[in-house]
Amino acid sequence: MAEPIRALCDELIKAVNVMMEAESSQTYRLEALKFIEEFKEKSPFCVECGLQLAEKSQTAVVRHFGLQILEHVVKFKWNDMAPQEKLQLKNCTMGLLSDGTHPILQEECHVKDALSRIVVEMIKREWPQHWPDMLKEMEALTAMGDAQTELVMLVLLRLAEDVITFQTLPTQRRRDIQHTLTQNMDSIFTFLLGILQLHVNEYKKMRKVDSENRAKAHWRVGVATLNTLAGYIDWVALVHITNDNCHLLEILCLLLSEPELQLEAAECLLIAISRKGKLEERKPFMVLFDEVAMNYILSAAQSSGGIVERRYTFLKRLCQVLCALGSQICSLVGSDFEVQVPLNLDKYMEALFAFTTHPSQLLRSSTQMTWGNLFRHEILSKDPVVGQMAIKYLRAARISLVKTGFPSKNDCPGCEFSRVDFDSDEDFNCSFNSFRAQQGEAVRLACKIVPFEAFQIAREWVQYQICTPIDTGNTTCEYSKTEKGLCSALSLTAVQWDAMTFFTESVLGQLFKILEKEVRQPVSLMGMELLQMVVNYETRDPLILSCVLTIISTLFPFVTHQPHFLPQVLFKIFPSITFELVEDCKAPRTRAVKNLRRHACSSIIRICRDYSDFMLPCFDMMYEHVKKLFSSELLLTQMEKCALMEALILISNQFKDYNKQKAFLKELMAPVTAQWLSEEMKSVLLDPATFLAYVGADQVISDADTEDQMGINRSRISFCVNTILGVVKRARWPANPEEAKAGGFVVSTTSDGAPIYRNPCAEPLQALLPNLFALIRNIAERMQGFFSSLYDNCYHVLGNAGPCMQQDFYAIEGLAEQIVGSAFTHLDSVPDHRLRPLQLVMSCPHDYYDSLLNPLLGPLFTYLLQVTLTSYTISGSIAQEEDEAYEENHVTQEVVEEQLLRLVTREVMDLLSKLPLYTINCQRCASVLCWTLLKQVLGCNLLPDAVTWLYTSVLKGLQMHGQHEGCNAALTQLALLIYESLRPRYNELRFIMNQIPDIHVEALEQFDQKTIQSTVSKAGEKKKREQFKRLIAGTVGKPLGQQFKKEVHIRNLPSLFKKPKPTRDILENTDTAAEPDSY
Repeated sequence: MAEPIRALCDELIKAVNVMMEAESSQTYRLEALKFIEEFKEKSPFCVECGLQLAEKSQTAVVRHFGLQILEHVVKFKWNDMAPQEKLQLKNCTMGLLSDGTHPILQEECHVKDALSRIVVEMIKREWPQHWPDMLKEMEALTAMGDAQTELVMLVLLRLAEDVITFQTLPTQRRRDIQHTLTQNMDSIFTFLLGILQLHVNEYKKMRKVDSENRAKAHWRVGVATLNTLAGYIDWVALVHITNDNCHLLEILCLLLSEPELQLEAAECLLIAISRKGKLEERKPFMVLFDEVAMNYILSAAQSSGGIVERRYTFLKRLCQVLCALGSQICSLVGSDFEVQVPLNLDKYMEALFAFTTHPSQLLRSSTQMTWGNLFRHEILSKDPVVGQMAIKYLRAARISLVKTGFPSKNDCPGCEFSRVDFDSDEDFNCSFNSFRAQQGEAVRLACKIVPFEAFQIAREWVQYQICTPIDTGNTTCEYSKTEKGLCSALSLTAVQWDAMTFFTESVLGQLFKILEKEVRQPVSLMGMELLQMVVNYETRDPLILSCVLTIISTLFPFVTHQPHFLPQVLFKIFPSITFELVEDCKAPRTRAVKNLRRHACSSIIRICRDYSDFMLPCFDMMYEHVKKLFSSELLLTQMEKCALMEALILISNQFKDYNKQKAFLKELMAPVTAQWLSEEMKSVLLDPATFLAYVGADQVISDADTEDQMGINRSRISFCVNTILGVVKRARWPANPEEAKAGGFVVSTTSDGAPIYRNPCAEPLQALLPNLFALIRNIAERMQGFFSSLYDNCYHVLGNAGPCMQQDFYAIEGLAEQIVGSAFTHLDSVPDHRLRPLQLVMSCPHDYYDSLLNPLLGPLFTYLLQVTLTSYTISGSIAQEEDEAYEENHVTQEVVEEQLLRLVTREVMDLLSKLPLYTINCQRCASVLCWTLLKQVLGCNLLPDAVTWLYTSVLKGLQMHGQHEGCNAALTQLALLIYESLRPRYNELRFIMNQIPDIHVEALEQFDQKTIQSTVSKAGEKKKREQFKRLIAGTVGKPLGQQFKKEVHIRNLPSLFKKPKPTRDILENTDTAAEPDSY
């Protein structure tokens, strides 16, 4: 027998070498693979060959293959082996553990891993019932040496991963093993801690006597033990972690000072401190704030280190540890368990602050949420130590908010770290923007703790930037052709002004909320002095001037205490609306200039929106100034004109006089009304051919004069539509019902006494709507550039007209027909995101449902169903036809189209169900909607084919998406509701259930009887759902990656738990277990 096995082993070794050699051809490699797979499946000598190939005399590759054969035997042939064969394989495997490997520093990691996997596979099948002494045998192995100890650690770690983390075995076996592990956890943790301390002490001792190899051996065991601890700390009862006054956590803190072990120790600490659970159980975590532990943490956080991968990874883990510790302290302090503010809170915050000021952008970002929690905490935020740290944090923000550290540059220490953490400048920029938003929130919270110090820091920073000369740097400037000496977006001065502006906005936005309660005269005076300084600051750099506008808007609330200063502020803002770098108005404007002008318009609108009552005395002055600006055609763009008109409308809302505001709106809109209703415009809008010729869409323009005229025509139409949109968005009646009534805005009341308002813009707008509908009809056929923008704005007008004009809009005669005849024409050409008339639907009074919504929603729903089904059909066919040679750009386009399709589907579901837009799962939304609609017709006589189709569709959904837990729960619940409601009247549902693969017929019969008789009480609802879930389990499809995977069957062993009383309910006993063999 030995000779055939030896020959077979030689053949296997040749096959393995052929597979592993780079020079082997694909044909030889496939033949070798086929031979090996056939051997593993059919040969009766797998165990013998596997053991021979795993001997130490073989190469590492061959030994690994031999161990793989043994693992294959355990996984797929164990149930067919005789007890004596199992015992022999188990003994041989234990022999490999004790004497089958090379010394710890020489043995290959993949060989150790393969050997540990075999042991774990046997444990999963035989422990504890047939192998009760397994833990003792593992403990005995550790006395044989370092190599055996490391292997035991690998076995224990993989066992925890398979049973707890990945759960790769049947429920009963998993329960048996987990229960036994839990019962023995005290001894397991004592054993692991003993091994850890022993080898760490030996490691230190060997290092002192300069015995490098012995030290490395003990270090290797220490690392393996820490990794194993990490696999258990995540799920064991917290009492095992906090036992003996948190002795485990103290050891881990001590190891933070060991460069070779600190990373693994930090990972264990992170897992432990991140644990959730009862607050009472987490209270012992406060031991980490003791003097010794916190000193080790602080020392590790403040120790310097360059870009060494392991060191930098450790810093990331330690930063996470501090953040997790912050979450624990925020939960425990102030709770019912009398946890006081720790004495060493200052050292903890110093450690956290070390990461906040670290050059790494990633480490800075990681701490922001923790600072926010500390500053937000009701008790901690009042502690003097936190107050002092808040000041330090605010001062540090002056540096961290400056956008530097791009991976493509070398202008600061953070660039080197960014090259490790970010793939490109774009990734860095995205991360920085997120970080800035988080830091802005933390700055606002710190401002609540130390408001005046925060204001002083912001004031100093503004003054510093104003007094500092502009440094444009050596970056190429996009304006260099028109004027030299201007900043680019990445110039040092520009990024500093940008950071200062953001900081000042964050601080003063919070400060004014505090000042509203108690106005402090010194702050107001300093604020006005600062505003005066900003207003007097002069610069011709558009980027800097844009920041100046932001500061003025931020400081504007101070003006409300000194109204005489308002004109100076307005005269500072208005020149920016017409800002030019060169005198010639016809010269093309740079992007920075365009942004500045747009920013100035936005500032005016913002001030008029937030302080419309305060701006009312300046209305006449502003109106006259705007008229002067409007008198020059080249001074303002059409969009800027619309913005200024919106600002005036916002102030006019404070007239609180319907007739006066109506007269103003008529006067303001007179030029637009005259142009929009002119005979020329009517002829253009009513005839598509004339319209296309008017805007120049029917010809190739080569003559500049012709292009200018066409551009003017397009500008006129855009101006009219944007003006209509601005009026619809901004014109409102007084919010106070009494003021609205006194001003003549209330026309009547509803049946329940609620006032019905009229908008002063309704009458002038009604005359403009017919031409708007005509415009929509025209441009629906051609959706590019100018047309797309114009079309979007038309839809915005329709969406806002309902909330603005209310009954004056919904009562328009023939409104439904006009919308169907305009907005619903050529729906195939309309972008999907424009098929969202939610505002129109949401604000429609109930009285107009029949006259407006029903005629609209019928054709809309029909179209939405058609386009959604068509899109999914196309998406599915593309996925099936895809091959390896598919070009990258096509693949990218497919991914984008699929994501857009999902978004559109979600929007359709939102529209149908009127659910909030934050619904993130369109499948779940569809499930809820289906049941909502079905409930309305349960009492009707439904066609059996319709019932069959509906129920089958739900089961098909389970087949497609049931692998995902969220989808499975929603679809299972929907299927149960449908079955319960319709099964008593429709036998067709039972016929469908009978076709489900692997369904338990007797269990189905029993469930059916309960469903028809409705005998289940409310208390048994959960039990009923579980029973139904088991019945339809055969419909749930497998993920693609699991469909062709060979099944592993692990038999249940005699239960460790007390057997339940016999039950006649077949539904509770559908799982069958095979009779196990004895070991």
